[in-house]
Amino acid sequence: MRSRTLVRTAALAAAAACLAGGTAATAYANGHDNGRHQASHAWPQRLIDRSPDLVQPQAITVDHSIGEKRAAQEVHLAQQLYTFWNIGQQKYLDAAVSPQFKDNTLPAGRPQGPTGPVFASRNFRTAVPDLTCELSDLLVTGDKITARLVFRGHFTGTFNGVQGKGQNVDFNAIDIQHVGTDKIIEDWHIEDNQTLMTQLGVNG
Repeated sequence: MRSRTLVRTAALAAAAACLAGGTAATAYANGHDNGRHQASHAWPQRLIDRSPDLVQPQAITVDHSIGEKRAAQEVHLAQQLYTFWNIGQQKYLDAAVSPQFKDNTLPAGRPQGPTGPVFASRNFRTAVPDLTCELSDLLVTGDKITARLVFRGHFTGTFNGVQGKGQNVDFNAIDIQHVGTDKIIEDWHIEDNQTLMTQLGVNG
């Protein structure tokens, strides 16, 4: 199932790149390419910052037409942003998003701008203190970053007055980030909240 998902995701990225007049190269952290097209696949791998404090994408697809410098910049911004979601340290968010950042799918009750993700992360970690964020797929096309994320942890804290009992949390999210000159300036996102609420046991 995961292999089919990765193939579909890579195909979408390649199609987007072709529509933009470019080509896309895909690399997988777990060797799904089976050694094929190694020269092409080595290019996206070179763009990844291997610093041990940053999250590493499990799969990465990059539009060649934007150039290596711009592509590396966008990959690095994504790694910083999702490291913030992975460990909750604000310095990574500050490095990734502009002070003028705008959330175009702002949930009710969440502040607009860069304070919104900080607010969301703190509230989420009140419920799930050991929350992690896996960067399962990273697609870089033009000035857009698209990410498929998997959030995991255990409901040992509180949510809406409900005390957790250690329930497992494991749900997906999709982000689209718009990159300006040097930082992310706006985003769109959707989370599988139905699965999350079921796992927390707070539906209805």
